[in-house]
Amino acid sequence: MNYLVAVLPDRLQAEEAYSALEKEGLPTNQIDILGQGYKSADEYGLIDPKLQAKKGASRLSTWLIPFGFVAGYVFNLLTGIEIFPIGSLGNHLIGGLLGAAAGAFGAYLVGGGVGLTVGSGDALPYRNRLNEGKYLIVVKGTEELTRQATRILRQFEPENLQGYAEPTGA
Repeated sequence: MNYLVAVLPDRLQAEEAYSALEKEGLPTNQIDILGQGYKSADEYGLIDPKLQAKKGASRLSTWLIPFGFVAGYVFNLLTGIEIFPIGSLGNHLIGGLLGAAAGAFGAYLVGGGVGLTVGSGDALPYRNRLNEGKYLIVVKGTEELTRQATRILRQFEPENLQGYAEPTGA
């Protein structure tokens, strides 16, 4: 499946572009308008970068927190640092808890940060444009259909016109 996304500055131009695509015989069930009064980014299924960040942090924390605990415990065991005067086992456990806290913090920063900046792909710029009051025309279908839609949409001088191909299973 191929996708074509055009960013148009206002509702009037988006509706004109949709009408032009319709007049050229493109199936309307393969054309969507995103923007105020039409589908939202969530309804269409654009990836939410905050959700991706949360997933990334959660995935990393499942192994970083236990690893941090073990690393903190072993570090305190090897160095013999006395954090509190509660005995060696208590200090080792506190060292483990501090290591687990460091693992959780690392998962939050790295997993969340990467998910927020990279995990969403081009969805974040498109969401930002929708938030600015712009409109997206999305055409999905065969390569031939998206090529035909590209030719039609270029007449409207969109701010951005980007094609995507869904990866095939290798």
